[in-house]
Amino acid sequence: MKRRQFIQASAMGAGSAALLPFLKYLPAHAAQADTLVVAIANSINSMDIHRTGTNRPSYQIAVNLYDRLLSFGTKTMPDGSLSYDYETLVPELAESWTVADDNSHIDFVLRADATFWDGTPVTAEDVKWSFDRAVTVGGFPTVQMAAGNLESPEQFEVIDEKTFRIYTPNPSKLTLPDLAVPVPIVINSTVAKEHATEDDPWATEYLHENPAGSGAYKLEAWRPGEMTVYTRNDDWKGGPLPAMQRVIIREVPSASTRRALLERGDIDINVDVKAKDALELQEAGVVKVVGTPIENSMSALGLNVAMAPFDNKLVRQAIAHAMPYQEIFTTAAFSRGLPMWGGESAEPSDIAWPQPYPYYTDYDRAKALLAEAGYPDGFESTLSINLGLADWQEPAALLIQESLAKVGIRVQIDKIPGANWRTRALVEKSLPMHMKNFGGWLNYPDYYFFWVYQDGHLFNSMNYRNEELEELVNNTLHIPVNDPDYEPNIKRMLAIAFDEAPLIPFYQPFLDVAMQPNVEGYEYWFHRQLDARSIEKT
Repeated sequence: MKRRQFIQASAMGAGSAALLPFLKYLPAHAAQADTLVVAIANSINSMDIHRTGTNRPSYQIAVNLYDRLLSFGTKTMPDGSLSYDYETLVPELAESWTVADDNSHIDFVLRADATFWDGTPVTAEDVKWSFDRAVTVGGFPTVQMAAGNLESPEQFEVIDEKTFRIYTPNPSKLTLPDLAVPVPIVINSTVAKEHATEDDPWATEYLHENPAGSGAYKLEAWRPGEMTVYTRNDDWKGGPLPAMQRVIIREVPSASTRRALLERGDIDINVDVKAKDALELQEAGVVKVVGTPIENSMSALGLNVAMAPFDNKLVRQAIAHAMPYQEIFTTAAFSRGLPMWGGESAEPSDIAWPQPYPYYTDYDRAKALLAEAGYPDGFESTLSINLGLADWQEPAALLIQESLAKVGIRVQIDKIPGANWRTRALVEKSLPMHMKNFGGWLNYPDYYFFWVYQDGHLFNSMNYRNEELEELVNNTLHIPVNDPDYEPNIKRMLAIAFDEAPLIPFYQPFLDVAMQPNVEGYEYWFHRQLDARSIEKT
């Protein structure tokens, strides 16, 4: 297929499987073995993960087009599928790293042969500029860096052209793993500086549309809302050269259309598979379905404690006992996940995470708690859902609405477009009752609490604050798991979360991905985006 034909085809609509003209030119079953055709549900909205408003689908840009100093290894799951290995760090741009004996700093030696797409060497100056940018631009990237105690440009030093140092005045178990998440990408600083301005010193406008990396793939084309195309970087030195020379990512909002394309053999991978489709496709056995529990994640209900009556703990506990947990799990999740209700005790016996909270459906208990809280006749409120996740949130909300009515709580369902959800729920934190589905990148319970339960943090959409919990998270986040304080601190965090109930979990969801039988090498990643570097077609 000629590039001009592809671009012309890509400019056309995608309302159904029959109306995807790009497939006329490149169906997966007829495509070359070195071309991968992928369907995703939501648009990639930026080439720059550091940009304010960059969405989750765009994380794959940071993974496939850019390199980091480190990455995680790979492990085989019990079902034979592949997953990243949080316990193992492997080189990417850094061929080696050394932690000082006194833990005061970490030195990274860069690969001598690593180059950017334009052929210029990757240097320690590029790493420093990129890290300075990440800790300075603000918003999510800066907070993510701070989670690993990476907070100030003064922590980063160029020792020589190929040696980069990070000073660690407050050593943390999260510092090295935090270098392997999508945020700390290494940017071609020479190119970026050429497009920086006084008003835009970090070249955010330029890098939004023009990536400048050293990653395994280069950007060939990007049409927001339609498609993104990668071409393999044959000079990549960050790992084994990918088998796929070209990756075509087609944005197809309709779940039924994505499924039809996969079943017809017109795409290789459907990344955004709904639970119902995953169950049915798995049972049919025509394509492969990989379902992996999303680590550090729970699908849940959030209660905004800054708004009455949710500022009353007894009301929150009443709602927790009025949830139709099993019905939500079977109807909204099609049982693709792990239950997070019905815990045996309000005092956790271990620090397994996530673990079931000690609530179960008990309408009599819910009514008694409401009466004790001063609401014997219940009250009225609004339950907000994200239409971008309507496949599970809408049926769950209808079940919750029906269930809460049994204890006198009358709720209206507020349907918010996915494009507006982040602002309403996470930035403004203005929703009384709302559905949640956060998943933490660094696989520790204290990291989850850092993002979801600490005051002011992005994913604390409940506006929750507890002074003891604030101190516990601050004192636990950076200490090693073998520290004598770690386990008791985690247990106390869990006990507070159980008792205070600003968040009511339903289940730990699966990430379901479906693919043709000849697709090999798919690997689950915590960021829930496709890493095309490991994929091959047999």
